[in-house]
Amino acid sequence: MHEFSVATTLTVAAGASLADMVFDNAAARPDNVAFGRRSADGVWRDVTAAEFAAEVRSVAGGLLAADVRAGDRIAIMSKTRYEWTLLDYAIWSVGGVPVPVYETSSAEQIQWILSDSGCTAAVLETAEHNDLLASVRDDLPELRTVWTIDDGGVELLAKGGAGANPAELDRRRADVRAADLATIIYTSGTTGRPKGCELTHENLLFEVLSTTSSLPSLFHEDAATLLFLPIAHVLGRVIQCAIVYAGIRLGHTSDIKNLTADLQEFRPTFLLAVPRVFEKVYNTAKQRAHADGKGRIFDLAERIAIRYSQAQEPGQKASLPLRLQHGIFDRLVYSKLRAALGGQCSGAISGGAPLGERLGHFFRGLGLFVYEGYGLTETTAACCLNLDNATRIGTVGRPIPGVSVRIAEDGEILVSGRVVFSRYWHNDADTAAALTDGWFHTGDIGDLDEEGFLRITGRKKELIVTAGGKNVSPAVLEDRLRAHPLISQCMVVGDKQPFIAALITLDPEALPAWCQAHDLPADSSAQTLRDNPVVREEVGKAVESANKAVSRAESIKKFRILSADFTEQGGELTPSLKLKRSIVMDRYADEVAELYG
Repeated sequence: MHEFSVATTLTVAAGASLADMVFDNAAARPDNVAFGRRSADGVWRDVTAAEFAAEVRSVAGGLLAADVRAGDRIAIMSKTRYEWTLLDYAIWSVGGVPVPVYETSSAEQIQWILSDSGCTAAVLETAEHNDLLASVRDDLPELRTVWTIDDGGVELLAKGGAGANPAELDRRRADVRAADLATIIYTSGTTGRPKGCELTHENLLFEVLSTTSSLPSLFHEDAATLLFLPIAHVLGRVIQCAIVYAGIRLGHTSDIKNLTADLQEFRPTFLLAVPRVFEKVYNTAKQRAHADGKGRIFDLAERIAIRYSQAQEPGQKASLPLRLQHGIFDRLVYSKLRAALGGQCSGAISGGAPLGERLGHFFRGLGLFVYEGYGLTETTAACCLNLDNATRIGTVGRPIPGVSVRIAEDGEILVSGRVVFSRYWHNDADTAAALTDGWFHTGDIGDLDEEGFLRITGRKKELIVTAGGKNVSPAVLEDRLRAHPLISQCMVVGDKQPFIAALITLDPEALPAWCQAHDLPADSSAQTLRDNPVVREEVGKAVESANKAVSRAESIKKFRILSADFTEQGGELTPSLKLKRSIVMDRYADEVAELYG
């Protein structure tokens, strides 16, 4: 099949805007707990819908007092926290356009995004962010005002809004139309300078309506979620808006190291994560079980979970022995894994990269259904999603209501519908290249099955063509390798070379326990272990396992273990944990040369 469409009856009123949901919620259910907000003493405190609306109104008044006009672009550079969401809705309330900036951005990246978008104001999180901005301030002539969250900037805005004219605030919000620009989100820049995607209020509202109506098992009145992905990313941003729209209790955290403790305190009913998070949860649990001498039990429990999930597929049925085994392991293993997520979590949304069938079945088998989806910034996050009534593990689902997906002759995925952006900011050439006759060229490669489920098989720009003319998509091999507890990241190479090879990094968090279990010094580093025969043998087994998923010509023939992991701070990963392949190739050119030496 080359095209599949899903009809919809959903509509977005011409006069609708994102800020409306905040005040609609406050009017309909003022005492509903909309947020859990961690106070300075570490305690989660409730914020009602009415209280949040009042805060939004106060900060919006401060923006008016600061002469923020309709259409003004305002940068937000911060980790995921309550103030991010508060600022988003306050800016929308006055007709402004929030421009997210990842809190890990460099001075050069800040300068590019703020200058290209023409930001007139910025809200930063920390003094360090202020210093970075100050170093490029002379190159930002349109920037008039800067507030710093950690220096009381949000409170200062709210105080400044105390004297705001209520009628003017109402008028500004009422003047915003669905077709108006809501935000400019810059792409991650894996292949060049980031491009600003213009998304309208209608784009975001339609995405929110489609998501919440299609997943009633997640978006119900008793639901709660703890958001830890960057809100600067389109996926985190959309889920934020969907949660606020549905009136679900929302918490924020950016402290990934203490995420398990936060989950147990907040007790979410569903999560939002990228595949790497699910890989880490699985790998950590497996490694701990083996370190505690319970490896055989975990491995058997894993196999039973996968088989049990596979038996839930259409036309399948779990046998009585399988159901009995599953019940035993639910008490011994699965319930403990669910408890680590807070004890109430039964679902999750995954995006950003393919999760893979193995992990999808594993998590469903232990009682955590992962709804995998697919989308880009240009499609306002998800354009395809596995739904409550239409799921196929191993795929990214069908097109969401109101979206069409087409597979081009060369295998590229094309998307059309009301979630597709209209253009790149100030970039007519790239806009014309990306949009043809209403179809957005994603750059990804995939296929549609007979029922419209989409499977991602690679990315056009990442496609490797060996010297023998074999086309190889690295995603399958890389996903399989990252599933090993000892491996953190990997990059498959081999373009114009006689065979496929791989650069592999060791997981610094997994190393101590693994080394201890294999009679190696627990404080060993990747630098000292990269050539260790025991480590190489273990990684070699992982490579052999990954190779089973591809043909002989696509198999990894050689690999190099690197002395350091790929990180966002090191520049090899984007904030959404995508590989910057050109950076890795440049940085490790000598290692690659040795593979083919």
